[in-house]
Amino acid sequence: MIGGHVLNAAKPAPGLYLVATPIGNLGDITLRALETLAGVDIIACEDTRITRRLTERYAISAELKPYHEHNAAMARPKILERLAQGASIALVSDAGTPLISDPGFKLVREVCAAGHAVIAVPGASSVLTALSVAALPTDRFFFDGFLPAKEISRRTRLAELARIDATLVMFESGNRVQETLADLAEIMAGRDVAICRELTKLHEDIKRGPIADLAKAAGTLETRGEFVLVVGPPRKDANVMTQHDLDDLLRSSLMRDSVKDSVAHAVELSGRPRREVYARALELAKEIKEEVRGDDGEE
Repeated sequence: MIGGHVLNAAKPAPGLYLVATPIGNLGDITLRALETLAGVDIIACEDTRITRRLTERYAISAELKPYHEHNAAMARPKILERLAQGASIALVSDAGTPLISDPGFKLVREVCAAGHAVIAVPGASSVLTALSVAALPTDRFFFDGFLPAKEISRRTRLAELARIDATLVMFESGNRVQETLADLAEIMAGRDVAICRELTKLHEDIKRGPIADLAKAAGTLETRGEFVLVVGPPRKDANVMTQHDLDDLLRSSLMRDSVKDSVAHAVELSGRPRREVYARALELAKEIKEEVRGDDGEE
C-alpha cells in the first residue's frame, strides 16, 4: 500500500512497457508505473544499481536485467525471445522517459517489427520539466539532446540551431556548461536562457535571464550535477543583429579564424549583406593587428 493506494501487482499483458521513472525525487513515480514494475517478469534498465534504489524503495522484486548502449546488440535478441514466450518486460532509463537521449529506439523498432505490443507508461521528463519552469515560450520547442563535446563541433551545431524559430532545449554536462554558455552568448546573442540544474533534486537551481548576463557570471556557476539549458526563440524585433553584437561576433571569430571564415559565420548569423560584413571585418582585423603589435611593443 502506498499513500492509501493498494498496488495491483498482477502480471501485465505480454509486451514491452516503456516506463518513465523519476528524474531525481523518487516520489515522482506514478502509481501505474509502480504497478507495472511490480508485475512484469523483467525490468530492463541502463544501470541495475540505479534502478535498484527505486525498486527497493517501493519493495518491488522483479528481476533486473541490464540494457545499455554497450550490451544492447546482445541483449535485444534475448528480450525478443522472452516476449515471444509471452513475457511482460519493462524498459526503464536511469532517469526520466525511456529513449529520450537514452538507448531503446532499436529495441522498440524490433519489438514492433516482431508484432509484439509496445505500451507507454508516461511520467517524468527532464525536457518538459525544464520547459515548464523556464519562463520561456512553450508553443514551439526543439529538443537537441547532448551537444557535441568538442568545441568546433559544438559551435557548428549551435550555429545550426540558431536558425530554428523555436525555444531550444539541450542537455549539457557540468564540466562543459560554462564553455557552452560562452558559445551561446556569441552565437545566439540577444536571447534569454534558463539554466536548470539538478531538477527535482535537493539542490535544484534555476537561473533565468539574458544569455550575455548569465554567460558573464558563468565563472561563479555551481557545475556539479546535471544541466538542462532552455534557450528562448529569436526575438521578433531582433531579426537583424545590432552593430555592437556584430562587432563582438567578428572580433571573437577573428581571434581564432581567418577573415573569410569569420565573415561567412557572421553573415549566416546576422543576416546582413556579405559586402557590409566583409568591409567591417577588414576594419576590425586591422584594429586587432594594431592592438597585438602595440602589446608586443610594451616593456
